[in-house]
Amino acid sequence: MKALALLLIGFSLFSAVVLALTHFRRRHYADQPAARVMGLTLLAALAGIQVAHFAWLYFDRPWIATLPYRMLLFAVAPAFHFFSRPLIVGFSGAAKRSEWVAHALPIVGSLVLPPAVALPVAFMIGAGYLAWLGRCIYLLRGERAHFRLEIRWLSGVFAIALGASALGIVGVGLPDKAFFVCYAIAIGSAFVLVQITLGLRPALSTEVTQAAQEAYATSTLGNVDCDAALARLTALMIVQGVYKDPDLSLASLAGRIGISSHQLSELINTRVGVSYSRYLREKRVAAAKAMLLAEPSASVLSVGLSVGFTSQSNFYEAFRELEGMTPGRYRKLQTVARAAAG
Repeated sequence: MKALALLLIGFSLFSAVVLALTHFRRRHYADQPAARVMGLTLLAALAGIQVAHFAWLYFDRPWIATLPYRMLLFAVAPAFHFFSRPLIVGFSGAAKRSEWVAHALPIVGSLVLPPAVALPVAFMIGAGYLAWLGRCIYLLRGERAHFRLEIRWLSGVFAIALGASALGIVGVGLPDKAFFVCYAIAIGSAFVLVQITLGLRPALSTEVTQAAQEAYATSTLGNVDCDAALARLTALMIVQGVYKDPDLSLASLAGRIGISSHQLSELINTRVGVSYSRYLREKRVAAAKAMLLAEPSASVLSVGLSVGFTSQSNFYEAFRELEGMTPGRYRKLQTVARAAAG
């Protein structure tokens, strides 16, 4: 167990750096700067906790008994709250200054609480935040069809967090280093599931925001010329082929049209009838279908990368979703059909 904990601590630290450099780029959170800052804060807090676990488990240095460790424990839940709130409540759910102060009070309280009391209190507070998160996800249940597989992985993260909270409340008295071994494993396992989820759906944070907007349904298109915006969107996609950009995001595309990402999301949902991510996949798959037949010598992977997919797995997943078969099988069947017809 201790060896597994040390391994997952190493993975946690590596994963935190990777997520900070890739997922938390400024352009991915163009309309949610506070969420980006809080996401980076959350990564830093979890990384700091894991460093303290490593010092205790490997070097026997009791960093887990220090004030910085307790402050990091109390900072995790508020940081996660302010990271996830704009994404799952929507733009209108931006927190007021008084809320920031209220959520910072537990961190201040960690300065005076004795270690024996601070740890279970921190996990009790974390359980309260998890209850809030569970309620918000329940309100989005009508949109879960947009990302069924991802919800399963994130449910695993939620279960790990809930288990860690329960362990922290009742298990601080476990013998020797058992509690910190379990807690390190829990954090590392959560990082593994998050990496898997983002590997399957890199734009998941944007899609969750879209689902939240649909669930809380307040129109953002009151002052938008929808026909003109839709025409600009079509020109960008069909004429300029911006879908080929693997880094194309909802925010960057909205900026080129001259509307906000929330307005573009609603525009595509209401006028096209699909989510932004589905719309983008449809454009890329349509282009891939044409290229598969027009360039029979091109490899399937090169075709997928040419139309904007970032990996073979993402290409195959999208193609199967829309066409019910792999790109290679599609090319073979269409080639046979053309030969028979000719």
